[in-house]
Amino acid sequence: MNGAHDCGGMMGFGPVRPEKDEPVFHAPWESRMFALMAAVGDVGGWTLDEDRSACESMHPGHYIASSYYEHWLNGIEILLPRHGLATAAEIASGKASAPAKPVTPTAPEAVWPAVSAPGSYRRDVPAAPAFKIGDRVRARNMNPHGHTRLPRYLRGHAGEIVAWHGAHVFPDANAHGRGEDPRHLYTVRFSAAEVWGSPSRDAIHADLWEPYLEAR
Repeated sequence: MNGAHDCGGMMGFGPVRPEKDEPVFHAPWESRMFALMAAVGDVGGWTLDEDRSACESMHPGHYIASSYYEHWLNGIEILLPRHGLATAAEIASGKASAPAKPVTPTAPEAVWPAVSAPGSYRRDVPAAPAFKIGDRVRARNMNPHGHTRLPRYLRGHAGEIVAWHGAHVFPDANAHGRGEDPRHLYTVRFSAAEVWGSPSRDAIHADLWEPYLEAR
């Protein structure tokens, strides 16, 4: 999906002005949103990719003008009804209209070990990688209707494979309930001159799944 979240390389937004000594939360509700997402994510049954896709589905004008944690709020308002944890009417009223879905809460002492435990999206697959280090490739010029992790500013541009990371869960499938569908993942180096069209010795490195790439 070509959404407002994918704004890399777009003009007209002005310079990025970091906030000095920026706090983690700018308002109390943001800390509550963080806690709610962390708590519900354990019992909701959705994947990280589905979560990200829901957060990015806001109307473009709203997305650009809203805060990071409001994006999370938009996502959870989509995911709770989808997974049977709340209805749209309950979310609008702030009150439950039926008994809550039974869940087993995580014990307080188990929270930190759970959130800090190492995890991996790497998977074993029988298929051999289509590309090897040193191959020249081109990022496909694609405009999918669903979720994707291929940045718009790289589409159609040529680069070189500089690393192979094995097969990883493919977000384009995993975000829409089509299973993990693991695909090979590569680091591709693009010259800044190739991407931006102006002389430069800089390079851009992007981790891209095999379906995003074609041989050049």
